[in-house]
Amino acid sequence: MTFAVLAAGVGAYALLQSLVTPVLTTVQSELHTTQSAVTWVLTAYLLSASIFTPIMGRLGDMIGKERVFVATLVALTAGSVLAAVSTSIGLMIVARVIQGIGGGVLPLAFGIIRDEFPREKVTGAVGAIASLSAVGAGLGIVLAGPIVNALDWHWLFWIPMILTAAAAVAAVVFIPESPVRTPGRISWVPALLLSAWLVALLVALSEAPDWGWGSGRVIGLLVAAVVLAVGWVASEQRAATPLIDMRMMRLTAVWTNNLVALLIGVGMYATFAFLPEFVQTPKVAGYGFGASITESGLMLLPSSITMFAVAMFAGRMAAKVGGKVLVVVGCAIGVVAMAMLAFAHGQQWEIYVATAIMGVGFGLAFSAMSGLIVAAVPPEQTGVASGMNANIRTIGGSVGSALMASIVTSHIAASGMPKESGYSAGFAMLGGGLILAALAGLLIPHLRTRPSHDDTDAPHAELGLVAGGTLVGDTSE
Repeated sequence: MTFAVLAAGVGAYALLQSLVTPVLTTVQSELHTTQSAVTWVLTAYLLSASIFTPIMGRLGDMIGKERVFVATLVALTAGSVLAAVSTSIGLMIVARVIQGIGGGVLPLAFGIIRDEFPREKVTGAVGAIASLSAVGAGLGIVLAGPIVNALDWHWLFWIPMILTAAAAVAAVVFIPESPVRTPGRISWVPALLLSAWLVALLVALSEAPDWGWGSGRVIGLLVAAVVLAVGWVASEQRAATPLIDMRMMRLTAVWTNNLVALLIGVGMYATFAFLPEFVQTPKVAGYGFGASITESGLMLLPSSITMFAVAMFAGRMAAKVGGKVLVVVGCAIGVVAMAMLAFAHGQQWEIYVATAIMGVGFGLAFSAMSGLIVAAVPPEQTGVASGMNANIRTIGGSVGSALMASIVTSHIAASGMPKESGYSAGFAMLGGGLILAALAGLLIPHLRTRPSHDDTDAPHAELGLVAGGTLVGDTSE
């Protein structure tokens, strides 16, 4: 029951990430706004989630994961109601900011699993929840068309609202309060600096395709992001109760997985954003299939199916071969998918096969990576560590989408439509990012098995999960 409630909350949050992506044109028309303004329906949600994910994870560690999990579900519910009744773009953007608070559901779910589940079930449960976050993002694109056709665009928010409201009630009734606490308070200076550099970075990346990568505004924002990030790190190191423990972030098992998360995020979210555009391109352009919103979503459906199917078995596979192997293999499989999208996309069946392969690769990597992160830190830091890993993946998605947009828009035909070569170069670039992710995965520490009866905690050691969910330490430090 606990797992079902966690899955419902995480699934609804993931759906809200992508449900509106294929129907932004409809939202633009209904709210009587401009194309540049409607893109903030996505950007505002991304910015808010990037800021609140580590903050909510930290609050959960401090005052209780169950009650903060309920609070995030309430925020998702309230934001969904406001979005569903919005009559202006300003109100819609406010609603999306409120929904972004729900970014905390993922680290809080990981923390609850670690605190409440039997040790032998932690690996599989964490892997399934991690993959569900990616599956939900894919399903959002698949479901958007049928929902709009059968009902209208308002139901893109009413349906997740019903899910999150039910999950909030169920969480209060069924999820026990976590006994693990980290006394302290929120250090607001680091929190503000974290917010500032994330806003500067993501606004620059989101607007670069329109403003130009060499424009003064983009360069100024990127410079500001670097300066603010340095200030954030310095303030975290001085804080009595840091929002993000920099010593924890320097653990090899943590920073290597975060680097992989960044690079995987580049590939996955950019594909979700641009593959529908590619297949919706009219055939008169010399490529594409003239697919409808619903048809383009169905072409991404295999990735969601295979991703979730793989997640169900990833825990057992990690027990046999180790999480590091799954991360590297998953990234390598993702490279194959991107190569197909770049160079073998003339028939619809090739798209279906490529997205199915992509789901296998990302499913393996997400499941194993999340388990490694949760096990790499002491229980009281689970929320912050997993929240930052999810946050970094989101930032990677912003980077990938911005880079993909720049590549595609730099190859424009006389008709005003992107050339096929632009998409090919873009998907090839994403494949290159996954090659780097596989190489980064090789840096993840090798693990040794600790006897299963040894319950000793070693917060100074780098930890991972192996057979039966047993905690293991890296002997290199």
